[in-house]
Amino acid sequence: MKIEMTVNGEATAADVEPRLLLAHYLRDVIGLKATNIGCDTTSCGACTVLLDGESVKSCTLLAVQADAQSVVTMEGLSPDPGSLHPVAAAFRAEHGLQCGFCTPGMVMAAVGLLRENPTPTEREVREGLEGNLCRCTGYHNIVRAVLLASGQDPDTARPGAAGDGLVAPGFSVGSA
Repeated sequence: MKIEMTVNGEATAADVEPRLLLAHYLRDVIGLKATNIGCDTTSCGACTVLLDGESVKSCTLLAVQADAQSVVTMEGLSPDPGSLHPVAAAFRAEHGLQCGFCTPGMVMAAVGLLRENPTPTEREVREGLEGNLCRCTGYHNIVRAVLLASGQDPDTARPGAAGDGLVAPGFSVGSA
């Protein structure tokens, strides 16, 4: 089946099997390797991309479903290959990564979150990223990075509702 879409601002077209996942289209057909595949079940979020501005998990979306739409991957966030998108720069500044496997998906989810909610509370960041898993960082610095990218001081940002326990696996409410 012939599909056409814009990926990182460039028109792409290819004949694909109708069952090809968007993640595999991006990695194997287009050659963009930042979109990682960690689970194929939408559980980890490593494959998160922006589809027409909304963050989606590309491991359970068929490439044909993205036909005639616009996709942005981690590689497409910065127009200049030598510069970092503000969210990626905040992840670096706040040490919001360790092994780096989840980082592209986490950054893409954070970009989507900040488009919907430009100044989230700490709790809203934790809730907004609950579909993305990181097995290395403990999430504290990831949350700080998103708060910094939103223009807030991570040390004084509003915590949101307190005393609710866990928001998601690995995401506890409040700073430790």
